[in-house]
Amino acid sequence: MRLILHIWRQRNAAETGRMVRYEAPDVNPDMSFLEMLDVLNEGLIAKGEDPVAFDHDCREGICGMCGFMINGVAHGPLRGATICQLHMRHFRDGQELYLEPWRARAFPVIRDLVVNRSAFDRLIAAGGFISVSTGSAPDGNAILVPKESADRAMDAAACIGCGACVAMCPNASASLFLGAKIAHLGLLPQGQPERAGRVQKMVRQSLQERFGSCTNIGECEAVCPKEIKLEVIARMHRDFLKAAWSGHSAD
Repeated sequence: MRLILHIWRQRNAAETGRMVRYEAPDVNPDMSFLEMLDVLNEGLIAKGEDPVAFDHDCREGICGMCGFMINGVAHGPLRGATICQLHMRHFRDGQELYLEPWRARAFPVIRDLVVNRSAFDRLIAAGGFISVSTGSAPDGNAILVPKESADRAMDAAACIGCGACVAMCPNASASLFLGAKIAHLGLLPQGQPERAGRVQKMVRQSLQERFGSCTNIGECEAVCPKEIKLEVIARMHRDFLKAAWSGHSAD
């Protein structure tokens, strides 16, 4: 396969970026997208040019590190998959592809396709935890969890924090990520003591990080590689309103 790549190149956060055209003449259809970029970078290094910077780690769709826009779609055209799970056979010979980093004020560009997603870490630190006694593992039957609650909590916990939801949302909202993290703890008995305070702290931190507000457009759900459902956002809003109306203080 032969592909034409237009890739966003930006040396650092202070410099102005631009699209640069590259040709990939010998692409194996069985390559993953990241493997294709590895081959491109090998060629650039051989010519004495700077390789394209992009995030990656496990390359198994687990870590959430990889992620950028391909022709305006977060993680590319394959639904329910990360960039590292996307293979070149999903593209046509001779196709032109435009690669850009996540676009959100809360995700400043570090270099090329790499953005700073530490805002997600601060959201988790604000309230994404439960208070439990440490020590030996408790008996598995000590706390009974209804099957439906366990299933829904596990579905929400599948979120890998890749940031595609923020990048694809016209408002750059982190509501799907927030909703998933709040739901997977709030659905379980162990998450109840901090439930009201958790949602208030995390929503407040989201505003401080300058994420946008959710307007239920649904672009986040459409590109989520773990197919997290919009219902977690509704659940987050319900928990937030309940905590606010009850007069619960997050501090």
